[in-house]
Amino acid sequence: MSKKVILSCVALAVVAVAVPFYLEGFWLQTGLFAMSAAIGAIGINLLTGATGQLSMGHAFFLAVGAYAYVYFASEPEGGAHALGGLGLPTPVAALLAVLAAGVAGGVFSPIAGRLKGAYLGIATLALIFIGQHVLFNAEPVTGGYNGRPVPPMELFGLVFADTPELVVARVPFGSLERLWFLGLVLLTGAALFARGVLRGRPGRAMNTIRDHEIAAGVMGVPVARYRAGVFVLSSMYGGLAGVLLALIFQRTVPDYFGLLLSLDYLAMIIIGGLGSVAGAVIGAFFISMLPQLLSRYSDALPLVAEPGSGGVSPAEAARLLYGAAVVVIVLFLPGGLLGLAARLRPAATRRPVPVPASPAPAPAPATTKTPPPPPPSPDPRNC
Repeated sequence: MSKKVILSCVALAVVAVAVPFYLEGFWLQTGLFAMSAAIGAIGINLLTGATGQLSMGHAFFLAVGAYAYVYFASEPEGGAHALGGLGLPTPVAALLAVLAAGVAGGVFSPIAGRLKGAYLGIATLALIFIGQHVLFNAEPVTGGYNGRPVPPMELFGLVFADTPELVVARVPFGSLERLWFLGLVLLTGAALFARGVLRGRPGRAMNTIRDHEIAAGVMGVPVARYRAGVFVLSSMYGGLAGVLLALIFQRTVPDYFGLLLSLDYLAMIIIGGLGSVAGAVIGAFFISMLPQLLSRYSDALPLVAEPGSGGVSPAEAARLLYGAAVVVIVLFLPGGLLGLAARLRPAATRRPVPVPASPAPAPAPATTKTPPPPPPSPDPRNC
């Protein structure tokens, strides 16, 4: 790793740590949504971008992670609408929620190991409809249409909520400020782990399966096993993103985990760049922050109306924009925004090569005249 890359990472880390001390709640919440989306996008990029397996059911695994965390961490409630729960410590509940998402992916992994392309996409699409049916009807677990409140995370005595009060450097730290650092840790860990997978032997095998499946089988790569394993890993990333998303929302709602969310994740990895961790993060920040920014500045933007006013809402405008971005990137930028940045970086850092001055012509070497040969001496016989 070069010195410039190390300095860039250190500067980025310093800025990320300093953000809660200077920005208001709207920007912190927007950034947290982007972090959660980035974790989920890294997972589906391992499956779709690196292995070439199309999945349209990623939202299902986010729902499994979110609702599993709520069920494991909540205390059971009685009354007319009884809600179940195990009341486990929240870190244990979060870990079990990620494992539950992995188990859900493992149940589907035999199908994922045998199907590919559009066939797998259609099969995973069924997970969305199954998940929506369960979320709306399993009321003792999910709360039905109204959802369930999310217990705040408590880690080493620190509660990630607005109470009890916490002041750091004269800045009050509420739930968003505390969750910001939790999101940073989770996103960094998820990105580093995925980077290690892609740069190691599993990553090379995944890329070989994506590009040359028959050649991968000939070289001894267990194609079905790798496909199933990557599907489980991707579902666990989705479960982790669901846990963080539930902590941010503070309430789980079934309507959020629908087909549109799965399409958003596919747009993230296409716009950011298929097959790379950085591309997934860039695409996730672009897709998740765009609706929030349009909602905040809808008054100053043309053709964008406030939500509920009857015009083009910020959410609809955002989908139109990144839908157009997907078309442009597929046609003209196959590498996504990350590929565009890689193209622009050499042009920006290229320095003009100095043209050396032409050397002065060397003086012509002095030519010495060769004296003519002496005349031949007369032959004495002719005298």
